[in-house]
Amino acid sequence: MRMYDLIMKKRDGHVMEDEEIKYIVDGFVSGEIPDYQMSAFLMAIFYKGMNDHEILTLTTAMAESGDMVDLSPIEGIKVDKHSTGGVGDKTTLIVAPIVAANGVKVAKMSGRGLGHTGGTVDKLESIPGYRTDLNEHEFFDVVRKTGISVIGQSGNLTPADKKMYALRDVTATVDSIPLIASSIMSKKIAAGSDCILLDVKVGSGAFMKEVDDAVRLAEVMVALGENAGRKTRAMITDMDTPLGNAIGNSLEVIEAVNTLKGKGPEDLTHECIGLAANMMVLAGLGDEKHCEELARKVIDDGSALERLIAMVDAQGGDSSVIKDTEYFTKAKYTHDVISDTDGYVTDMDAAGCGIASSMLGAGRETLESEIDYAAGIILKKKTGDAVSKGDVLATLYADDEALFAAAERRYKEAVKISGSRKERNPLIYALVSKDGVKRF
Repeated sequence: MRMYDLIMKKRDGHVMEDEEIKYIVDGFVSGEIPDYQMSAFLMAIFYKGMNDHEILTLTTAMAESGDMVDLSPIEGIKVDKHSTGGVGDKTTLIVAPIVAANGVKVAKMSGRGLGHTGGTVDKLESIPGYRTDLNEHEFFDVVRKTGISVIGQSGNLTPADKKMYALRDVTATVDSIPLIASSIMSKKIAAGSDCILLDVKVGSGAFMKEVDDAVRLAEVMVALGENAGRKTRAMITDMDTPLGNAIGNSLEVIEAVNTLKGKGPEDLTHECIGLAANMMVLAGLGDEKHCEELARKVIDDGSALERLIAMVDAQGGDSSVIKDTEYFTKAKYTHDVISDTDGYVTDMDAAGCGIASSMLGAGRETLESEIDYAAGIILKKKTGDAVSKGDVLATLYADDEALFAAAERRYKEAVKISGSRKERNPLIYALVSKDGVKRF
């Protein structure tokens, strides 16, 4: 086989054979196929697409390009969750303890944030001492002891995805359904859980801008999971507006703790109950209504918060900041963003809000960027809220006052205020399972 011929084949819209796709993935990982040829092939996929079988073959080849985690030494059903990324998305910190408190094991590998989206690993590392770099023995041991462990991706997991994503990121080929689906699901399949719940975001702060596109991506990913022998569901959730009120690492951990105490924002609480319930449905604990009741019960009795504390302790973290969030290190300076008009918040560009938070030090522009864990934004007004001139729209947090002016400008660009009230989008648009699509 020649890579030149395979690029031309996909460029012209033909269907690739299984052996051809495996040849390309293996050759790229080994270094035999150079970046420039792989970039051309990715662009051909971007324009010509792939059928479902091609995507399955690509995903399987990527998953098998490195280590495959075997979670069978851990007793019981293991459930994983993946979000396609958003602003203020701290759901893992809430959902995983809820599920673990109901006896379902959660052995999860998460990522870091880049650009306007936050990463679960960064949020957890805002907890003093918390280790996200456990080896396999330590990882398994924490899951056995506490029912839950969240760590960073380690070892030689899906090297094909790492190399391919690096190219996609600089060649404008990120937002392609075959490439997004294979990237996400190759990692989830290689991570070894029995069940996978996907949280597919849609809106201004997400890869998918339209609900129908998000549903199509979810259908592809659910099929990939089921074909790999993993029970898989996907929820389509809104990311036009940041989720909850906190954007920024320790600020989001604090909000997650408050939610586990039953005192979280209504939107965040509602979405987390839905996510946790669907994870438990996959694990066989009952139907959605019953599993929602189970989720609320462990919030009410405090056992979900106890699971989070137990995980933090087991991974070397200082759980005193979870038991009393006042112990978190605070930003040196705060700054209120004031409304200069009356009206209603009609739009919040979630990506713009995330960028403003990153400008304060809460995010990274490159993987090597340093993060200020205490930096970020607390939203005071969200879509649908009435605003009077002089009201505080948001409070900015940073260790350098010089960062406030530019971040405030960026934040105000993201928030639109007008004279007519606009209702918020639904939090949950649809549920996708092997049985089809259920729209809400």
